[in-house]
Amino acid sequence: MNLLEGQVRIPSGCAISAVISRTGQKMTGESIIESMKPMHDRSNGLGGGFAAYGIYPEYRDFYALHIFYDDNLARSECESFLKDSFEIVKAENIPTRKIKAITDEPLIWRYFVAPLSSVLARMQLDEKEFVARTVMKINTEMKGTYVFSSGKNMGAFKAVGFPEDVGVFYRLDEYEGYSWTAHGRYPTNTPGWWGGAHPFALLDYSIVHNGEISSYDANRRFIEMFGYKCTLQTDTEVITYIADYLLRRQGLSLSETASVIAAPFWDTISKKSEEEKKKLTYLRTVFSSLLITGPFSIVLGFDGGLMALNDRLKLRSMVVGEKDDKVFIASEEAAIRTMESNVDKIYSPAGGEPVIVKVKDGEF
Repeated sequence: MNLLEGQVRIPSGCAISAVISRTGQKMTGESIIESMKPMHDRSNGLGGGFAAYGIYPEYRDFYALHIFYDDNLARSECESFLKDSFEIVKAENIPTRKIKAITDEPLIWRYFVAPLSSVLARMQLDEKEFVARTVMKINTEMKGTYVFSSGKNMGAFKAVGFPEDVGVFYRLDEYEGYSWTAHGRYPTNTPGWWGGAHPFALLDYSIVHNGEISSYDANRRFIEMFGYKCTLQTDTEVITYIADYLLRRQGLSLSETASVIAAPFWDTISKKSEEEKKKLTYLRTVFSSLLITGPFSIVLGFDGGLMALNDRLKLRSMVVGEKDDKVFIASEEAAIRTMESNVDKIYSPAGGEPVIVKVKDGEF
């Protein structure tokens, strides 16, 4: 028989989940993988992924480049390119498990690298800017090669598949990190492929996102004026570059960045104190093209913390839970209960109000 409205569950697309320890306590990937299972129906098998922080302590001073290759020719060309500008201290396949649910995998490699000081001096760039430009160059100019993670002491792991399968495929139960994010994808406007799965990452910033951005073209046109290249035609990619631009290049704080991405309405700003009104008016005016419109909930991962943010109207679900030193974030409470059944506190943040969690100084 035909099911009527209300008799079938229609999820609002995509699942996000995250956990962080304020004291820097290490956790394996098992818990975050389990959190995605009750949200299985939010995905359609066309993309799943995770980001983990603190997983490479022995290489903490080196950038960890995670790269997909179509074939060994592409790998050879990329490695030759990297050797011209970087010290490569280790190069290896990223370990995976063969499982039936994950197919057509590309070559998946990682490199722990440091930019050569002579190259930085010649180009007069700091190392973060140089690495970011290198990632853009590889992803736009080198056929069959895609850098999908490039931070220090962190890594993104993603594939075409359901997230719980992707976690098993990448053997994330064997990694330990102080912070994890996860995503199950339900693509609506772009095809499912390995590079298009979430998280999207640049340097130590990573984004998992549920929603759809109607301001994508305006956001993309603005951010590409500053050297970023949006090659995937997906809204989440541009959010990642916006975060890097505002936080690293403009030096804004996390709360200021949230006030650009999910800027308060003008009538809300008018009710603030004079000092706050002045600051919010400045941010809305100067960075007006980086206001993200449309329904979204995102989790931004960064070195030492997480920030969760809803759109101003809270058109996508997001729940936060707390227990002891841990903070949990997910699209559904069921996911949080899977990670910690006895949370002390659980709540839904207001639209446009960031939830910012940082690891205590010196704890990791």
